Amino acid sequence: MTFRPELHVTPEKGILDAPAGALYDGYSWHVFHQFRPTPEAGARWAHQVSHGTPFSWEICDDVLAPLTRETRLRAGAVTAVGDEAALYFTSVTADSASIHLATIDDLDATTEDVNDKGSSVDPHVHRAGEILGDQDGFTRFRSPCVVPDWKLDDAREDGHEGWIMLAVTGDSEAPRLVIAQSHNGRDWALLGPLVITGDMGITDARLVSPRIVRLRDEVDGEIYDVLIVTVERDGIDISGYLVGSLVGNEFAVTTPFTRIDYGHDFTRPRNTNRPSSAIDPDHRYDAATLFGLMNGIGRLDDGSKHESFIKEDWANCLSLPRRVTLEGGQLYQTPIAGIPTAIMHSDAASMWVGMGDVPTGEYLRVELVDSIGQVAAVITHRGDRLELDRSMNAFHSGDPVAVAPLHEDDTDAVTIIVDGSTVEVFADGGQAAMASRVYFNGQCEEFVGTASKGATILREDSLFPESKLGA
Repeated sequence: MTFRPELHVTPEKGILDAPAGALYDGYSWHVFHQFRPTPEAGARWAHQVSHGTPFSWEICDDVLAPLTRETRLRAGAVTAVGDEAALYFTSVTADSASIHLATIDDLDATTEDVNDKGSSVDPHVHRAGEILGDQDGFTRFRSPCVVPDWKLDDAREDGHEGWIMLAVTGDSEAPRLVIAQSHNGRDWALLGPLVITGDMGITDARLVSPRIVRLRDEVDGEIYDVLIVTVERDGIDISGYLVGSLVGNEFAVTTPFTRIDYGHDFTRPRNTNRPSSAIDPDHRYDAATLFGLMNGIGRLDDGSKHESFIKEDWANCLSLPRRVTLEGGQLYQTPIAGIPTAIMHSDAASMWVGMGDVPTGEYLRVELVDSIGQVAAVITHRGDRLELDRSMNAFHSGDPVAVAPLHEDDTDAVTIIVDGSTVEVFADGGQAAMASRVYFNGQCEEFVGTASKGATILREDSLFPESKLGA
């Protein structure tokens, strides 16, 4: 038995610090992540690829490692123009941080001949140097997000031209978000600080790890910018989003800050970029794909203290990719297609899907039972809220119950995906998402669904690997 997930991006050994960027060309998924081979090592960028579906990950050579004065390389973004991939990353030295660019002429070539030495850096990666550093009173540029810019701010249906970058600057205790602009992705001009107008829904917050996606709202048909940020507060990361419109360096809010995930362990989500050749222009804004780090603490966490590192010499993984849509100013998140087949072909992953009628005050409860017959976690739908409780588990004793609000008028439905030491839950058509680490004694062997007297389970199905079903 192992804590290691099968379907998630996770390091072979060492500590995965954060997702860096993801690229999908219509067939292959390339995910890059910030990684340390040992707790004492300076962070670098690792690369994994999955062909066809994002559930069968192969480890490639690392793409970036610290050079000369660099102490570590932090996360950023990945884009593509034609066959060339552009890696925007944070170069950190003892006294500064700045945003650098590296390119890969042929991304497919990085997956073909992988060196057996774990510290190898892929020879197809070419560094282009610093592209955004200290200027105009702004210092320590880091955490870039790069996406296509609009041709015209007031005519979004006309498409894109050039690039924009969101980044973090300043001291880690008082970070400031900024916007830069480029016509070619290499030469950047700083527009200034990101100015957020309207009701943000949060106060006195340190905003970091900015991302932006564009989605068409299914209610009014308009294209909106969705600004995704992580709030650092009291040593805990809370990731959420604001819906609105970005024009120049001003973001006008229409939906205030809303948590993107209510579980114990989800932070610093990253959007997935696509080459223009892999985009259907008629459906470009229908949906986006996000990955997040399954860790509730983020940069202040000590991966060497994780149970998985102590027992198996690895720590942290990325969430499963999520299909994200916008409806009435709210994000809906669902598992990306292909999960049932991936579970059937896995060794130990599992899934429970149920639908019920759960009035407020009643409940639909699902217990996750491990290999020695103990309950490792409980998911409860209470009509107006969703709960994930792992406090009865000896590995998580005393942890608070994670709670997500739900609209009472929606369909009462729950999807639970268990993969190694990960549990991801989606409720009511994607209205709420929860990701938490759960250490099992062995694995999840059984889902036990029950309902209170006034609630009804209308349908429930459990899915396990074919090898287990045939045993």
